[in-house]
Amino acid sequence: MVVTQSIHSDIQEIIITAEEIQKRVAELGKAISMDYEGKDPLLVGVLRGAVVFLADLIRHITIPVSYDFVAISSYGADTKTTGVVRIIKDLDESIQSRHVIIVEDIVDTGLTLNYILKMVKARNPASVRVCALLDKPARRRVPVEIHYLGFTIPDVFVVGYGLDFAQHYRNLPYVGVLRPEIYAGG
Repeated sequence: MVVTQSIHSDIQEIIITAEEIQKRVAELGKAISMDYEGKDPLLVGVLRGAVVFLADLIRHITIPVSYDFVAISSYGADTKTTGVVRIIKDLDESIQSRHVIIVEDIVDTGLTLNYILKMVKARNPASVRVCALLDKPARRRVPVEIHYLGFTIPDVFVVGYGLDFAQHYRNLPYVGVLRPEIYAGG
């Protein structure tokens, strides 16, 4: 992998600006606050990609809320899912009778999210909803419902705002299309 001195120069195009992200995250936080008034929801962030999104989202939620994390692997070091999903870190808290909101950075094939939903629902929560920053429906292999959605994007390889390629680019404040020669190894 080639990473240039400035990670910004590895970006072919910015498709969602930092300002657009922050505006939409504030709107999602407001919607969650209204929908869960009096319910004390538990946000479950999917590591590592959703960390930046979750951190900003909880600052826009105006009701009592707590959070936990799961780490799931389906990609390895590749740019395409392997289709095999495994738990790397499970929840620390019981979710029985809790209102759970799964917070994802991106939903593409739906395989990982579908796996998480089955795992969470088997633990008898009061309710389960999904909040995703990005949806890439062109790659969907398993139908999943997203209740709170930031943006729908085309089938391009994106990084930034928590999304990575080989653990790089997560710190970009926007979502951008990575230049193909970067992830193609050239």
